[in-house]
Amino acid sequence: MNIKAVVWDVDDTLFDYTTADRAGMSDHLAAEGLLDGYESVEQALRRWRDLTDQQWARYAAGGLDWEATRRDRVRDFLEEPLSDRAADAWFDRYIAHYERAWTLFPDVLPILDALAATHRHAVLSNSTIRVQDHKLRVLGVRDRFEAVLCAAELGVHKPAAKAFHAACQALELSPCQVAYVGDHPEIDGRGAADAGLLSVWIDRGGVHATVDLPAGPHRIATLAELPSILGSDTRFGAPSTFG
Repeated sequence: MNIKAVVWDVDDTLFDYTTADRAGMSDHLAAEGLLDGYESVEQALRRWRDLTDQQWARYAAGGLDWEATRRDRVRDFLEEPLSDRAADAWFDRYIAHYERAWTLFPDVLPILDALAATHRHAVLSNSTIRVQDHKLRVLGVRDRFEAVLCAAELGVHKPAAKAFHAACQALELSPCQVAYVGDHPEIDGRGAADAGLLSVWIDRGGVHATVDLPAGPHRIATLAELPSILGSDTRFGAPSTFG
């Protein structure tokens, strides 16, 4: 095995999306005076996340653009027939709160530094270039990646093999020369393995501790474990906490 490049998922892999989303939406709902309609912040967040998943499924099925599903998510959450302009304005106010909570996981910069001289790097995300390119720039790591590929522009999304192969093609490497690191056991873990990449599934904090390991992916709890899987002599690796 000669892995020449690492392709990365972004949300909840490099970027602490879950924490930022919770903090941003909590602040936004409080500012909008919407928390009184829920028993708790967590209940409101669960509804927002459920609607996010539903609208993503609609987008992935085709026929709707990214902005249309985002606006419908806002309308469904508020249960109001907002105009496009009003839905966009509401979402923009949420984004302002959300961006203030953006942060990388603590193990991200050390691993990017450790692998900088030995591996090329790119991003593959089930999002849009506009969203993820901006996010990576705000977080100060956009220049670490040769390419940023997203489902909205590719016209295909993970776990489809074509999405992973598009990232390999952008790097002019075969799948067997590329590792993929992501946080979702099926979309990232199984998807990358089925596409022929070296698949690394990061399960931070044991969030998916009860999930059976899909066939193929290497399961890690921290990015400090990645060099040993890549076979890199970075003196940075750590033994797996999952065994």
